[in-house]
Amino acid sequence: MTDDVDPKWLERLYARDEHAFSKLVLLHQARILALTTRLLSSPSDGEEITQEVFVQAFKHIDQFRGDAKLSTWLYRIAVNLCKNKNKYLRRRRVNESTSLEELHETAQPAPGAHATMARVGRPDELASARQLHDTVRIAISQIDEAFRECLILRDVEELSYEEIGEITSLPPGTVKSRIFRARAMLRERIEELLGRTKS
Repeated sequence: MTDDVDPKWLERLYARDEHAFSKLVLLHQARILALTTRLLSSPSDGEEITQEVFVQAFKHIDQFRGDAKLSTWLYRIAVNLCKNKNKYLRRRRVNESTSLEELHETAQPAPGAHATMARVGRPDELASARQLHDTVRIAISQIDEAFRECLILRDVEELSYEEIGEITSLPPGTVKSRIFRARAMLRERIEELLGRTKS
């Protein structure tokens, strides 16, 4: 994912020009929504936080200094807002696990994501692929939040370790360690869930 920000457009963003911000939303809304939905395991919460991301970006655009990609800055806002939302949900004792049906309704993976599904023709193959697709989504939603965000940023959003470090404020070694552990957790959860459906 690359950002070549036109300096003139950036000046308009700093001036809080509404047309410039409309362009910002159009360019980044889909990816931010996909990220927040995955981090929160909820389409409705994802939509709510995505709106808040751009409200915060509008209010605090002067804090963007250009030493990172604009998309990375937006991702950092999104990740922090998702953390706050998850804390709020835990305090309210809300069950964060999402049903199979809700996960199936979630937006399809962003272009280039590893989670793409090959086309299948036969109905039994289609059902099997859909089951695996949903199982992976459920498994991701059940991974501990700190590990889940690194996994999603790396394996779904395809960000570099350096970008993930900028977004999460974690050192590169910690980022790599969390991704490694998250992948192990994901494999374990998928095996458990698939084992349950077969029994």
